[in-house]
Amino acid sequence: MTAKSSQPSQPLPETALDIFTTALEECNIGAAFDRHLHFDENKLVLHPSTSGDPGGSEPVTIDLEEYKKVLIIAFGKAALTMLDALLERLPQKLNVHGVCSAPVIPKEHTRQIRYFAGGHPVPNKESFAAAKTTLRLLKAARKDTFIFFLISGGGSAMHELPLNKHISLEDTIAFHESLVSSGATITEINTVRKYFSAVKGGRLALAAPLAEKLTLLLADVPLKDRTAVASSPTIQDESTPEQCREILDRYRLLEKFPFKIREHFAMLGLDNAEETDQAHLAGKPPDRKHSLKLSLARKETVDPAVAFAKSRFYTLLSNHDFVNAACERARALGFKVVIDNSCDDWDYARAAEYLLKRFHALRHEHPRLCLLSSGEVTVVLGPNHGCGGRNQQLALTGALDLAHYEGQNLAFLSAGSDGIDGDSPAAGAIADTTTIARARSYHFNPEETLAEFDTCTLFTALGDSIVTGPTGNNLRDLRVMLAVQDSQ
Repeated sequence: MTAKSSQPSQPLPETALDIFTTALEECNIGAAFDRHLHFDENKLVLHPSTSGDPGGSEPVTIDLEEYKKVLIIAFGKAALTMLDALLERLPQKLNVHGVCSAPVIPKEHTRQIRYFAGGHPVPNKESFAAAKTTLRLLKAARKDTFIFFLISGGGSAMHELPLNKHISLEDTIAFHESLVSSGATITEINTVRKYFSAVKGGRLALAAPLAEKLTLLLADVPLKDRTAVASSPTIQDESTPEQCREILDRYRLLEKFPFKIREHFAMLGLDNAEETDQAHLAGKPPDRKHSLKLSLARKETVDPAVAFAKSRFYTLLSNHDFVNAACERARALGFKVVIDNSCDDWDYARAAEYLLKRFHALRHEHPRLCLLSSGEVTVVLGPNHGCGGRNQQLALTGALDLAHYEGQNLAFLSAGSDGIDGDSPAAGAIADTTTIARARSYHFNPEETLAEFDTCTLFTALGDSIVTGPTGNNLRDLRVMLAVQDSQ
């Protein structure tokens, strides 16, 4: 990796931003494709995985001339970037068709791809249309079809269709909103989604059991859970109904769902039957026989062993690559780097308390310190929250702590690799020891702003929001905490 030049006297917030943006640039999707695969005329050569994915230590060669049709199904925040990278490398004479559900539709359409502007963080009409189109294509796939699945985070909303056809888009939106604001981890949220959706929990692979399938992932979940990206649409679901039921109970989700959603989970037997019969279904017992039809809707004529045996799975990029790139950049700038991902999936306030305590302890040992922390934190939103997201919420919490160390050279950055933080136009924010004083001079009450989840307004006024726009990537969040002693 070639390090950028940087002046030692550069303000620490700018240095933190430098580390974040350099790491993002280093995680280039085109380069990741080239590491994992290449084409030798019409032959696809897959290189051994370095991400712990299944597969041997030798390259695998697939002759695409043996297939009459090539399908590409791309969805998620990085769908366009991944699709363009693949199309640039595919042999031109292949018969290619497919679907791309991304945050925006490109001005210039490519080959025989149907584009949809899927919704995020909740589905929209285009999300439904993309999923329906995908299922139609997959059902027509035979042994002479090769399918590329290009999947990235955000796909759970951008490519969605209820398993129960009687559930409306409005109820589906409410279902997703309840999940993302519940405080549940991304893995827990995706477990529940698998029991709701017609395109999750391996159902896309089951829809085309005889076709050869290759899934290429950008993992926005912990590596140990990378198959959960976009709720595991092409990977055999290993979750259990008991796990789903426990998550529904622990976060009291059923009571937050619309009636039709509650009824759906009751039909699957994933409710508290007595409570649902009395309170949710107004005395009408759920049709438990119908639950079998729902849960096996796409499996009745499919042998899962056949469908998944014809599937390969590669992780192109993960949060591990993102944080390693940040680590290399920080070291090139002369920092002692410590990586601590312990607070992944914690509540933001608990995560901030833990990281700041660790940061202050470490900076007394190292005169030039960079503490890196990757992954995501959770928030529980109230009904009247303002504009912001988990990263700006975390950054303002950090700012309140750093305000106690006036005059010291400290910085706290938290930002998302996708360029989006909650419902704000920012990726995140940067704080230092002056942030709170400057905010008060602009007549903000930082404590109230934090409680109201309206952090984007404050950081935008201060000029400390990180605005990248959608990056075409999605490798989770990064926190960069820097400390330099005055003598440095």
